[in-house]
Order: sequence, then C-alpha cells, then structure tokens
Amino acid sequence: MLPASRKLRALLGHLALAPHPVPRGQLCELLWDVPDDPRGELRWCLSRLRRVLDTPGRRRVETPSDAVSLNLADTSVDAIEVAHAARDGIGTLATERLRALASLFAGDLLEGLELDRLPAFEGWLVAERRRFRDLHATLLEELVGRLPDEEAAAPLGAWLRLAPFDLRPHEAVLAALARRGRIREAEEHLAATARLFEAEGLDAAPLRALWRAARTGVEEAPRPRVAACPISPAPAEAPVEVSPAGARRASVAVMPFTELTAGPGLPGGPADALVYDVITRLAKLRSLFVIAPGTVFALRDRGVAPAEAGRMLGVDYVVSGSVQRRGGRLAVAVELAEARSARIVWTDVLDHAAEDAFLVLDAIGNRTVASVAGEIEAIERNRAILKPPDSLDAWEAHHRGLWHMYRFNRPDNERARHFFEAAIRLDPTFSRAYAGLSFTHWQNAFQGWAERPAAVEAAYAAAGQGLMADDRDPAAHWAMGRALWLRGRHDPAVEELEQAVALSPNFALGHYTLAFVHSLTGDPGTAVAASDHSRRLSPFDPMLFGMLGARAMALVRLGRFEEAAEAGLKAAARPNAHVHILAIAAVSLALAGRLDEARDQVAAIRQTLPGYRVQDLIAAMQPRPDGEERFREGARRIGIA
Repeated sequence: MLPASRKLRALLGHLALAPHPVPRGQLCELLWDVPDDPRGELRWCLSRLRRVLDTPGRRRVETPSDAVSLNLADTSVDAIEVAHAARDGIGTLATERLRALASLFAGDLLEGLELDRLPAFEGWLVAERRRFRDLHATLLEELVGRLPDEEAAAPLGAWLRLAPFDLRPHEAVLAALARRGRIREAEEHLAATARLFEAEGLDAAPLRALWRAARTGVEEAPRPRVAACPISPAPAEAPVEVSPAGARRASVAVMPFTELTAGPGLPGGPADALVYDVITRLAKLRSLFVIAPGTVFALRDRGVAPAEAGRMLGVDYVVSGSVQRRGGRLAVAVELAEARSARIVWTDVLDHAAEDAFLVLDAIGNRTVASVAGEIEAIERNRAILKPPDSLDAWEAHHRGLWHMYRFNRPDNERARHFFEAAIRLDPTFSRAYAGLSFTHWQNAFQGWAERPAAVEAAYAAAGQGLMADDRDPAAHWAMGRALWLRGRHDPAVEELEQAVALSPNFALGHYTLAFVHSLTGDPGTAVAASDHSRRLSPFDPMLFGMLGARAMALVRLGRFEEAAEAGLKAAARPNAHVHILAIAAVSLALAGRLDEARDQVAAIRQTLPGYRVQDLIAAMQPRPDGEERFREGARRIGIA
C-alpha cells in the first residue's frame, strides 16, 4: 500500500527513476522548502518508505555513504521498462513489445504529485514528464509505421492527442487518405487542424504544404501504411510539443521583450524589432533549435509568461527581457534561463546612446545573440562532461569533444577527436561534429603533434564532409577556411571564412579566424578590425587567447609594437594559451623593447618545451616574409632565434 503523503510519493518516484544513488543534501533541496531540520524529515520519510517497500528477505531502501537509492532488481517499474527499451533502441523491438510498452502509458508521469513552492522538484518533474512524453510519441510513431491501416488507427489517435502540433502524425494521416483517394476526409482533417494551429498562433502553411505533397505524391512508391481514418485533433488547451527534426540540438525560445517606455504589454516598437532580429540571427547559427517568431508572439498576445511559455514549448532555454528609453539612451535588460529549473544562467543590461535606433538595435542584437549562444554552448559542454561516455547522444558527444578541444594540449585533443568521431557515428549528418573533428586534425598539424601532411589532409577531408552534411552551417565553412589556410591557399581560405560570417554575422569564431588568417598572410589592418569585432561579439570566448594573439601578430606587421606587446601579454595570460601564444607575446614584447617581460615569457615556454625556437613559431604560423622577419628580429633579442 503506497503512502498517502504526496511528498513521500514524490520521494519514491524520484528515487525510482534516479540512475545513481542520490545525495541526501540533494534530496533535501529537492523536497523541502528550507524547514528547521530537512535531514530529520528525510530520515522520517525514509523510515516510512522502508515500512512499505522492505521485506524480511529484501531491503529495498539503501543508504550507501551519504546517499539514498532503491534496489529494484526484482521489481517491474513501468517507467524504467520504457527507459531501458529506449536505451536499447526502440526501432529494434518486436511489434508486440512496442504494443506492450505503449500500453504502460496512462497519463503524465507521477500524475498528481505537483508540489507547490518546490521549484527544484517541479523543474525535475517537468523535465522527466517531457522525456517520457517524447518516448511515448516515439513508441507510437514506430507502431504507426509498422501496422496496417486498421490496426494503426488507435496508436495514431494517441499520437495526435499527445503531440497535436507535431506535423508528423498529421502527415501520416494526410498521406494515407490521399493514397486511398479519400480526399474529402483529408480536407476535413486539414481544415480542423489548421483552425487548431491558428488558434494557438501557429503557422498552418506547413500543414497545407504536406497535403499538397501528399496529393501529388500518390503516384509514387507507397509510403509506410498508416491509419486512413481522420482523427479529431486534441483540444486547443493541450501543451505545445516541439520536436526538432534531425539531430538533437539545444532548443531556445526568445520571448518578446517588454517595452517599458511605451507601457508594459504594448506591442510594436524597438522591443519587437529586437526580438525578431535576435531570433533570425540565432537561427542562422544553426547550432540551436529556435522557436519561430509567430509562436512566441502569439503566446505573448495570450498573456503567457516566459517561464510558462518555456514549459509549453518544451524548450531547454528561454530568453526574455525589457527595453526602456532613458533620456537619450536605450537600455535593454536580457535574461537567459534554463526552462526546466527556471535558473537564470546569464543576465546583462546593454545600454547604448540612442542617436540612431537601427544601429543601436544592431549592436545590442549582436551582443545578445553571441552571449546567448556562447552561454548555452558552455552549459551544454559542462553538462556533457559529467555524463558517462557510453550514455552520450550525438549532441552530447559533440559538446564533450568541445570541452576537451578547448584545453589545447595533445592528450585532450586526442580525446576531443574520439568524441567528435563518436558524434559522427551516431549522426552522420551532424555538420558541427565534422567541423570539430577537422579542428582536432588542424591542431595536430599546427602544433606539430602529428605528421603535418597527413594531418592537413585529414583536416581538409573532415571539413569537406561537414560542408556536404550542411553547406549552410557557418561552422562548416569555418572549418574549410582553416583547412585551406593550412594548405597554403590564402584567398580560398578567406572566401570560405567570409562565407561563414555572411551566413551568420554573429559567428565570433568566423571573425576571429579571419583575423588570424589576415594577421599572417593577408591585410593586417583587416585582421585588427576582425579581432576587435570577434571580441565584442564574444568577450569571454574560449578562443580569446587566439583573438588577442591574432591582433598582436597583425600589429607586429604594422610596426605598432607597443600595442602588439599589450595584446600579446593579455593573450598569454589566458589559462588555455598554448606555447605559440606565449612566443607571440615574447617576440612582441622584445620588439617593443620590454626585454625583461619578454624573457619571462621565454621562461614559461621553456617549462613546457625546453628546446623551443622561433622556427617552431614560424613553421606553425606560416607568416608572410615581412612578418617572419619581425618574428626573427624579436627572437634574436631574447635568445630564441
């Protein structure tokens, strides 16, 4: 007999689903709103659970060290059965097994166990419910694709009720009706569904496009058979489900900003213009799944708050903010929050003189997009590094690779290569994973960690695969630009890098790499401007040492040695700066006449590579003759010629 207390049931549900023992402190934060003695209350709850779960021959509530877990080895738990099936691969299961698993769903996970004033538990519950709704939809989709028309009607109906705003079940219905010539029924289904979409502020045009495709494709090879009977869509109050196509990406909703000057809630003006711009620019990065503006503005018009919208949309992150004129200035407050936990992960107030509203909004949009993308990538990297390597999906493996890649040492570079290759195996269409893999080969060539010719070709080949996977991804062009530069092809490298920043003007790495290439084999003035722009876009970027290093090298070629020395020192002070960056700082300081500081950099280099000489720097950087001569002159002054 289960305990009557909702908190006890919530504790039981959390422990049952936890993959590892849960620390007591974490359980206290999750389920108690700062009581006098949370650990005492937890002990009392555990004693109650033992009375229910433990038997003379089996102790199910275990407390290893300062943690708590449930021993469910000989027990059947419906949610755990579904989760294990998903881990093993739903597509590999027999049809009867799919039916049995689908029948286990009878409502939301832990239905009725919402606990007021406990945001940590509520965030966990929302995330878990979302996960199991997705698993339920996947099971139903697999069943619909396997069963004959008559048998598929029930799972298709359940799929539509579960995800009424997912285009895939509607596509299945329309295709089947078109295939069987039941045009009137299909058009009735289309009309009812379009009304539902429009009532929620969603664009119904993709539905109509699906119907046109279904009608024109009836003469083609038959598609997987699905139920032919039209099924009424779920009521409009159902939560919106967003299922990004293709590889999983972090999802973000940029909610309309509040226009404080005109009065809260009034639409139009700079606030709306800024949000449209931010959504467009984030989408161009192609590293995130971004909710379309029609949806977020429709939710705003219905009075839905940003946090609630995040839950409705099922996204990972929510951006919100406000716009206010203060005299001759425009102040924009921006906030990025995790949708599951409502935890604010980044916030800033961007304040600009408002002489030209369009230029101000452009500058604020640049900073907002770069900051949001950078913060999300950092969170995803750090989250991926905490997961067991064999549990990663393609998105997580990619971010695990990024975590190692930005360490800039040989062992981590090799680990990064391993994770990028794993991401590609899991999803061969993931262009960003190819770009990361190309970067690891680039590092091998640049740092001398592998035979240069083979590493150069490997970097080029991986970049080419990335372009074939998605030639609209700025990171794919960035990787190709770097690989072409390694091959000694300056002009084609610049063309690829310019294409990267044309596709996404907020792609900070693209601007940085333009600075790097121009600082060595192109126009040093362009390099300085590109370096400064990349740092404005991403002032806390993991590649900040490179942005500053490129600036220093360009300034050396321009003969502005004191400025070069300052940039070189800042680059060398970054925690992940490699020896070539220290060498740039050393020669820049030497050329500026700051010999003692230059020798300090040489001493730091010697701790890592005792035999380092300026030829190592030149072999890596491949500068034009004017740059090479100045590198050699600085090196002669400090004894590393």
